[in-house]
This record gives sequence, C-alpha cells and structure tokens, in this order.
Amino acid sequence: MTKTVVLKNVTKRYKMYGDTKEKLLDIVLPKSYGEDFYALQNINFEAYKGDVIGFIGINGSGKSTLSNVIAGIIPPTSGTIEVNGQTALIAVAAGLNNQLTGRENIELKCLMLGFSKAEIQKLEPEIIEFSEIGKFIDQPVKTYSSGMKSRLGFAISVNIDPDILVIDEALSVGDQTFAEKCLNKMNEFKEQGKTIFFISHSIGQMKRFCEKALWLEFGMVKDYGPMEEVMPKYEKFLKEYKGMSKKEKKKFRENALKRQSGELIK
Repeated sequence: MTKTVVLKNVTKRYKMYGDTKEKLLDIVLPKSYGEDFYALQNINFEAYKGDVIGFIGINGSGKSTLSNVIAGIIPPTSGTIEVNGQTALIAVAAGLNNQLTGRENIELKCLMLGFSKAEIQKLEPEIIEFSEIGKFIDQPVKTYSSGMKSRLGFAISVNIDPDILVIDEALSVGDQTFAEKCLNKMNEFKEQGKTIFFISHSIGQMKRFCEKALWLEFGMVKDYGPMEEVMPKYEKFLKEYKGMSKKEKKKFRENALKRQSGELIK
C-alpha cells in the first residue's frame, strides 16, 4: 500500500502572553517570556492511499491544528511531515479573501495552485454550479453567510481534484441537501482511492463515512485504528464526560491545560 501522509513526532507549540509588552520582551531578550502551549504533542501516524480517517476528540483537543498542519497551512514546531500528493483543506472560509468576489476568489486560488487561465475558465462554471450560490458569485465574500462561504470553499477544493482532502467542519454549516451532495462527492473521491481526513462533531457522519478514527486528547494521540474499534471507546468516554459535574469537568480541563503547557500529569 502507498503511504500518502506520514507524521513523526509532530509537535506544535504556541506562546501565550499576558500583554503586548511580554511578547516584545520575548522577541528581544534571551530570557523566555510567556507561557508555552502545546496544541499538538508528539503526533505519530501514517495514512495510506484510500484511507478515510476521522479526527475525534472534544473541543480543544487539537483536531483543527492537526488538519492545518497536514494541509501545510501552519508549520510544526518540531517533528517531520511527509505528504505525497496535492492537498486541499476544506473549512469554512479557508483561503477565501473577504474583499474579493466569489469569482475572483476562484481565479486567485486556482492561479496559486498553478492552473493556467484556460484551465480556470474551464473549471469555473463547474465550481459555480456546485457551490449553488447563484448571483452572489459576483458579490464580495464579506457579504456571504458562513454557509455560502463553506459551499464556495468546498466547491473550489473538490473541483481542483486533489490527492488528499482535509475536511474541517465544512459540512456543519448550510443545509442538509448540500451536505448530502458533498458527502456524495466525497464518496466519489473515496472510490477513486484518495486519502481523506474528516473532522466533524457529527458522530453519525463519522460512522457513515470514515473507516479509521484518530482520537486526540490534550493534543496527543489517545487511540488510532479502525472506526469500529476506536469509536465505541470514544463514545464511552463522551458519555462519562457528559455525566461529570461542573467541578469534575473543570478539573478535567485544568489537567488538559497543564498537559498542554508542558506539565505532564501521570
């Protein structure tokens, strides 16, 4: 089987500052200022051609950070990422310029991906038709609803025919009919053997579409494997988490923050 994405010891660290002065001191002085925050810690996993992998975990677990790292939007602080093929990130408003019209965004994004003007002219009608935003295609994106932005972003990404798709909550906005249309398109890609990463709060969508699950907790891999093995464990955890008292949830979150600031809890 052909490996398409390989992550080895990938870590993403951010600095959190109390104020602008602290940030400036951290830049100009050798002493470290600010608090470290590890959005991802030592992530290791491999994806193969044809894999459809769902990222699961409660809010703040690092799913969107990981999707952005895989898509090449943000670099890791340490570790290595090997990506074989063209990657497209599909997220609400991802890569869209609010000041430009929908049509101008199509042209700009395609030019940045190396398409010729002739190729863009051929692709444009298909993208516009798929997006279902009608006359709004010639209006500035800043006037769009979140659903319209998502539809345009999805339409651009799927019509450029990428090898690897990273879909981050793109189906959580807009109407159910369009979500079904997107899932059908994604199933086409699935049949073509493309690698797909899928991030969604809908466990139903995950079970229906994904074959593997990567469970993130505190920015680390909690479990990774076939959907039918990992999802029941995650659902059990979710049931326990939802059953926690406010005090217990607060302690859980505090431990999460300690882990993500580098204070490992045993």
